[in-house]
Amino acid sequence: MYTFNPGPSAVYPAVRQYLTDAFDEDWLSAGHRSDKVISLVRQTVTDLKAKLNVPQDYTVLFTGSATECWEILAQSLTPRRSFHLYNGDFGEKWYKYAKALRPASTGLSFGVDELPDVAGLPFAPDDTDLVCITQNETSTATQLREGFILNLYNRLGGALLAVDATSSLAGLNLKYIKADIWFGSVQKCFGLPAGLGVMLLSPRAVAQAKLVNDRAHYNALPAMLSQMLNYQTNYTPNVLGIYLMSRVLADREPIKTVHQHLVDRAEKLYAFFEQATPLTPLISNYETRSTTVIGLRGDAALIEEIKAKAKEVGLQLGSGYGPLKATTIRIANFPAVPDAAMEALVQFFAKEYPG
Repeated sequence: MYTFNPGPSAVYPAVRQYLTDAFDEDWLSAGHRSDKVISLVRQTVTDLKAKLNVPQDYTVLFTGSATECWEILAQSLTPRRSFHLYNGDFGEKWYKYAKALRPASTGLSFGVDELPDVAGLPFAPDDTDLVCITQNETSTATQLREGFILNLYNRLGGALLAVDATSSLAGLNLKYIKADIWFGSVQKCFGLPAGLGVMLLSPRAVAQAKLVNDRAHYNALPAMLSQMLNYQTNYTPNVLGIYLMSRVLADREPIKTVHQHLVDRAEKLYAFFEQATPLTPLISNYETRSTTVIGLRGDAALIEEIKAKAKEVGLQLGSGYGPLKATTIRIANFPAVPDAAMEALVQFFAKEYPG
């Protein structure tokens, strides 16, 4: 069965061997303060920066998930308020999490085919701690591209820019220097099982965390930063998840190669579905279409029929999300999804639903 679920999504086939190796090498019961695990964390951080092209002066932290990162940022980097720009369920949920902790936080929704005017965004840089965006909105299959993020970064003033990159981190060649915080979970473009999050902090974000000095929470940034100086965490970490990440990173191609491969596949898929099937791309604006999550729209009855027929031939298509659940299909264009799966998908539609 090939799975195109956008999360939890396909894992690399080699993960099966990695799991066996983890058991045989006694990683499952390794003490997280031991030299063995400290060495593992150090090497994983080194490989992550090298393979994903992360600046050397950015700090890598491990969390339980991207959702936990929402809470960490509200607690440790937002003494006043944050501003949230969103066009889907995950960006909106982040806003609601932040507002529950910092009631003065504000948000603005925008359309899926729309690129907001950066100059007109309703936030005051001198009175806002964090500006928060979702680089790739999994629920709506949209994407904010490099140019938009650069323009937003240039308008920040004293605020920090935080980016949820859950369904693009380790898939796209992101320009990390154009934001202060990047984070995501590993069950998408990393090709790993769920249960681990990654957060990247710029020197500016680290300085702000020390200034705010949140000490009231177990996952407060000052404690996390202090422990990571010794390649440790302030809680018992997901050692298995870090080990699996280390193995995947060691075997993966550099991010520029991965990025181009995903871009090429996305272009071919969009072109195919625009011309040859009864489904159409969910997003009509090329500039806002996601590279890593392909959204397709159709009648609810047709969507159910397609999903059932595809499953019969070993293709598990991703359902829509939230209000789009019944009328959309989402296809994960993640690195762990093999080209053979994409070819099988195209052949299925060409045979069952010829244009």
